[in-house]
Amino acid sequence: MSDEAGPSTIRSEAPEKPLPSTPFYSIEYPGYVKPESVPLAVSNLGGPSRLETAFKRTAAKNEALLELNLRPGNPFAHPIPGDIVSTNNILLKVVRRKRKHPDGECVGEFTAEAVGIIPKTARFRSMADYQFQPNMNDPLAQLRLAMDRMDVDAIRQYSISDEKEDYVVLASTHPPELDPALAEQSEPTSGSRSNLRLFPPPLFSRQNVPQNYNFKANPASIVTTLVNEETGEERKRLINKGRWKGHGPVTIAFSDPNVPEGPPPTVENVRTQANSELLDRVLEFMNERPVWTRAALYNQFSPAELREIHNSKVIMPLTGYMFSDGPWRDAMIRFKYDPRKELDARIYQRIYFRNANHPVARPSVVARRQEGRSAATYINRSIEQEESFEADRRKSHIFDGKTLTKETAAFQLCDIHDPMLKEMIEDDENLREVCDERDGWYSAQALERIKTVLRHKFFSLLQGYVATEEECEALLEQDAVGKSQTTRIKRLKFGKHNMAKGALRPEDAAAARLQATLDRNAKTLLANRREMYSGRSSQTPDNSR
Repeated sequence: MSDEAGPSTIRSEAPEKPLPSTPFYSIEYPGYVKPESVPLAVSNLGGPSRLETAFKRTAAKNEALLELNLRPGNPFAHPIPGDIVSTNNILLKVVRRKRKHPDGECVGEFTAEAVGIIPKTARFRSMADYQFQPNMNDPLAQLRLAMDRMDVDAIRQYSISDEKEDYVVLASTHPPELDPALAEQSEPTSGSRSNLRLFPPPLFSRQNVPQNYNFKANPASIVTTLVNEETGEERKRLINKGRWKGHGPVTIAFSDPNVPEGPPPTVENVRTQANSELLDRVLEFMNERPVWTRAALYNQFSPAELREIHNSKVIMPLTGYMFSDGPWRDAMIRFKYDPRKELDARIYQRIYFRNANHPVARPSVVARRQEGRSAATYINRSIEQEESFEADRRKSHIFDGKTLTKETAAFQLCDIHDPMLKEMIEDDENLREVCDERDGWYSAQALERIKTVLRHKFFSLLQGYVATEEECEALLEQDAVGKSQTTRIKRLKFGKHNMAKGALRPEDAAAARLQATLDRNAKTLLANRREMYSGRSSQTPDNSR
């Protein structure tokens, strides 16, 4: 081999040419454009003046938009929106010259020349909206055309025509707006079609950018076969076996004759998922006391145990049932125990009245987490404060008339330890022989007296002082006179179903509605007669002269 280097490689670089400064504007027209159809394409875009305004450097944002009208002159056809975007493209002029080869073949020679730059381009990337063509012979469609032409005479001649009820007409031929080529390929329609006077809105679809939906079935779903019990027909469904199933206590209405004797099978099948120790403790409390409010029952457990009971979703449905209405509404009741048949169950009745000053909105979860995680909260909260807070929480369901543990009034009668109220609750003189849906085992007057005293004592504590027995006795004397009865009648609302919250009985509610309708019609008739008589008296000539 020779040590001498071979000939050096010759690099050929493209010659530099100046870039022309002439600006051009490009339009990516979403359609086929032939040289002879360029004027029609420009007209569909709004004309040269509209294009010039859109491509201006100082054009406003609303002016830098183009609309492509595929049906020019039709005001009900929705145009396709286009955007003006900045680009750094170069416009090339490509020329092909043909020359004949000595062999007889035509050989093409191409030359490219930079003509200018393209700083802006109009693009139509949005999808076309749905189109609907109404009947153009309709007076409303003619009014729309007259408004576009600014035809004042046609606008003034418009009148609302009578609506005809020929909403369905026979359709034996193709719609006139269908393309003849498509009409030849499709079968002729038969039957009927809608003849409603429907006019399209300004926009049908809010989705203007196409998206790849890419639908996929849930991998945890399996195909199951269901049988219709009435028809016996089988059908298939996709069911997600991994979905979370929530369980709640069995709820019955006060009018239901029987009470549940145990949890439903769906809850019984998941008994193994519950904490057996906590479940046994809850059952012990239910055996000691057959009716509990959730607040009273939760106060018997520590915060950690309460959190597990709340998250379990199985423990509570395994221990009792609930009423959806009546004096024991929203309370947990032991299975097989019917408080409507036990006179001693009157002490478990629930009294609730709304505190309008209590804020309904709860603090956000983020705020509570930040407050709980802050270092200052852990540093400033001592052991004594924690114990005091826990002791107050354990007594939040008890009302003693002197201390206030919460701002909402929802107590069972057995949890009211105030001496005056306790004496009224234990008084067995004014009791019913049959349990009532609204008042339970107490008479309406006895329960109203208990509510009056409890309400006064509770709101007195909210205002910062303890109510005296003299104040309560004065209120009860006012009830005896009849002032409290008037207040109660105003408070009753027959539009509600729950009688325990102050609604009228169904038969009384129907009578109240009928009486209200008769009174309203009588007032209207009286007002019309007065107006008619006043009009006649004003038209009577004065003959006293």
